[in-house]
Amino acid sequence: MKSLKIKTVSSAAIWILSFFCSTAIATDTSTRIFNPNFRTLKVMNPDNFMSPPVIRLNSPDRLVISFDEIAEDNRWLQYRILHCNADWQPSRLVESEFINGFNICDIEDFAYSENTFVHFVNYRIEFPNSTMKPLVSGNYLLQVFESENPDNTLLQTRFLVTEESAATEGSVSGRTDMGHNTEWQQIDMSVTLRGIENANPYQDITVSVLQNGSEASRRTLSRPQRVEGGTLVFSHLPELVFPAGNEYRRFESISNGFPGMGVDSLRFEGSNYHVWLKKDSGRALRNYEYDRTQHGRFLVREYNATDSDLGADYITVHFMLDMPRLRDADIYIDGEMTHDRFDSSNRMVFDSEAGLYRLEMPLKQGAYNYRYVTLPVSGKGIPSSKLTEGNKFETGNEYWVCVYYHPPGSRGDRLIGFYTIQ
Repeated sequence: MKSLKIKTVSSAAIWILSFFCSTAIATDTSTRIFNPNFRTLKVMNPDNFMSPPVIRLNSPDRLVISFDEIAEDNRWLQYRILHCNADWQPSRLVESEFINGFNICDIEDFAYSENTFVHFVNYRIEFPNSTMKPLVSGNYLLQVFESENPDNTLLQTRFLVTEESAATEGSVSGRTDMGHNTEWQQIDMSVTLRGIENANPYQDITVSVLQNGSEASRRTLSRPQRVEGGTLVFSHLPELVFPAGNEYRRFESISNGFPGMGVDSLRFEGSNYHVWLKKDSGRALRNYEYDRTQHGRFLVREYNATDSDLGADYITVHFMLDMPRLRDADIYIDGEMTHDRFDSSNRMVFDSEAGLYRLEMPLKQGAYNYRYVTLPVSGKGIPSSKLTEGNKFETGNEYWVCVYYHPPGSRGDRLIGFYTIQ
C-alpha cells in the first residue's frame, strides 16, 4: 500500500471546511454513494469479511474502505473523518479532540482494473493509518470528495470505534412477549459498566440494537428496565422484539466461463456480461429452511483473478420474483450491497406480460446475500419482508448491540461497548 500524502491547509480553512461539512450532512449521515459513477463501497476487516465495521480504540485493529469509480483514469480524491453521537448526528467535538493527525488526507492507494470489459479505478483507504488515528471512541463517518471541490461529497460510509468499558451478555429467542415460536425474535441482555465512574444509567447510557447491521431495523433504548448492582438489565421490552425475517437468499457469479450458485444463465450482451438468476418465488407461506448465510453481506470475487478487487468485472444481474402484483406496496432488493437504500436503483418493476417482478442491477462479480422487502408506495415507513420472505422464528439473525455513554457536560458520545448476538 502506498503511503498517504498530506495536503497542508490552514487551521482557519479546516474550521471553515468542518463547518460546511457538518451543516451539509446534518440530516443525512447514512452510508451513501452520491455520484452514480462510484460503486461497490465496502468497509471490511481485511482479516475477516464477516466482521462488522468496528475497531477497538488503541488497538492494532484496522479497517479497509474500498470503492470503484467507473472511469478510465483516476481523480485526485481526498477524505475526512467526522465524529457523531449515538443518534448519528455530528458531535460538537473539534477535530483535534477526536483525530490524532491531519483530518484531510489524499487517497493515493488506487489501481486500475485488469482484464475487465468495464474499466474502473479501485480506491482503498486503510484506517487507522500513520497520519490519522482516532483519539476517542464513538460513531465515525468517512467522507470522500474531490480535492478541488471539498463541499461536494461523492460518497460516505459509517464505521465504529469502540472501547471495552462495558461487558454485554445477551440471548435471542423465539419465545417472545408477542407469541411463542411464531414470527418474532426477542433480545434479552444485560450490560455491566467497567471503569465508568458516577454514570447515571437512567440518563447517561444509550443502547442501540440492529438486526443484521441494517440501519432500518435500529432500536434505541434510553433507559434500562432495571439496574441490579452495576448491571443494567434490558429484558421483556417491546423495543427488543423484532420481526424474525428469513434467511437471506444467495447467488455467486465469480466467472464469466460458467454459471455459479443461483445463476440460470449468462452471456455477453452489448459491452458487458449479463447474468440471469434463477427465478425466485415468495417464501411467506413456505416452511422455514435452514441455510448458512452471511447475514446480508457480499464479497467481491473473481475465480481466476490474483486480486479480485481489480480482476472482478462489472456485470448486469437480472433478478426475477414470481409474485402477484402488490397494489399498495413496492418491492425492493435489500442487502449490504444496497446500503439501506430504497429508490429506483433497487426497486423492482412488475412485468404484466410475464406476471412477475424484474430488476436489472449492475454489480461487481462475487458472492451476494439478498432478500426482497416491501415498502408502501409512498416510499416511507420501515421495510418489511413479511409478504415476500415471511417471518420465521428459527432464522439465524445477527444482532449488533452498541452501548453509548454521554459523560455529563461532554460534547460527544462515547461507544463504550460493542457486542454481537446470534
